[in-house]
Amino acid sequence: MTEAVTRPIEPQTPPFPADRTCPYHPPADYGPLKTAGTMHRATLYDGREVWMVTGHTEARALLTDKRLSTDRRNPAFPVIAPRAESQSTVVLPLLGVDDPLHATQRRMLIPSFTVKRIAAMRPQIQQIVDGLLDAMAERGGPTDLVAAFSLPVPSMVICSLLGIPYDDHEFFEECSRNLLTADTAREADAFRHELESYLLDLVAKKEAEPGDGLLDELIADRLAGGELERDEVVMMALLLLIAGHETTSNMIALGTYTLLEHPEELDALRADPSLIPGAVEELLRFLSIADGMVRVALEDIELDDGGVIRTGEGVILSTSLINRDEGTYQDADGLDVRRSARHHVAFGFGVHQCLGQNLARAELEIALTALLSRFPTLRLDVPADQVAIKPGDTLQGLFALPVTW
Repeated sequence: MTEAVTRPIEPQTPPFPADRTCPYHPPADYGPLKTAGTMHRATLYDGREVWMVTGHTEARALLTDKRLSTDRRNPAFPVIAPRAESQSTVVLPLLGVDDPLHATQRRMLIPSFTVKRIAAMRPQIQQIVDGLLDAMAERGGPTDLVAAFSLPVPSMVICSLLGIPYDDHEFFEECSRNLLTADTAREADAFRHELESYLLDLVAKKEAEPGDGLLDELIADRLAGGELERDEVVMMALLLLIAGHETTSNMIALGTYTLLEHPEELDALRADPSLIPGAVEELLRFLSIADGMVRVALEDIELDDGGVIRTGEGVILSTSLINRDEGTYQDADGLDVRRSARHHVAFGFGVHQCLGQNLARAELEIALTALLSRFPTLRLDVPADQVAIKPGDTLQGLFALPVTW
């Protein structure tokens, strides 16, 4: 693909995505890019070259530029892993559509994720967290914090919000995990179809016997009124179910690991729990578990340095590097729980900014506050370098987190 100007040769065109060698730092392959400008070229698994954005200012500008599209049905949309090769045949609500359809879908869901609505959920979230910590204390250590705490907290919360039976959690957690880590498009499609079939049956049951949840509201207000088709309700539920537990689960576990590896920051939080909300923002910035927002250019976009993103070119916004931009954050590679990090892009930016960010913040604040208070001697039960890291082509996190106290 051509560019409008000649650029200096970069140290290396890195692969995207790359695997992390440290759970909380960006991949080592991206290291040379931190001092080589803010717009780069990267290579996907299939050999396609795309733009890779690493600058904070540039990212926020591009994330509000309507000339960049999230529509995965566009034949030019970049595919970052083999499992996503069939994405052009799947209409993903919110994430995979542009305005005006995106805005219409978002308006249907916003009332369930307002600050006021999430604040009303806090006592229920606290009850869930306390119950799981009680069970941990009763069993005693060591334990896998992922299985015992970081996964069930958001799973139970999103099930309650959507009106999905938590009794089915093992099924949908396994399908979600397999869908996000499948090796091929065929495997990913199979796991997605399992979830779709489950949710289609659940919608039918709720049409016959309405319950109390967001899914019930969509059925009563949107499906019955003809604003949504049944498959659209199913896909909305699928997206919210997966995003609602996978992301927060990874943040709780990886956030805990990171604090255990930064004892001075951990001590500061234990000494002053009022720092927790700010620490959550810093952890979101520092960890950037959803490392890479994917777009395709609908028109030519001129860059400040004279370059041009051409129509049809793919654009990857590297969350982990954008949130480590030294021009925005002093000592960006350091963890500072007293830092003001609210301008991070861990939840994205612009019209596609994460709908569930208020819920995620509430869960993280409550979970970390209670965990650190209940287990003041919490520590890793294995050497830090033996904790298994998830691969770079999925949400960043840990497969398991052995801890004791």
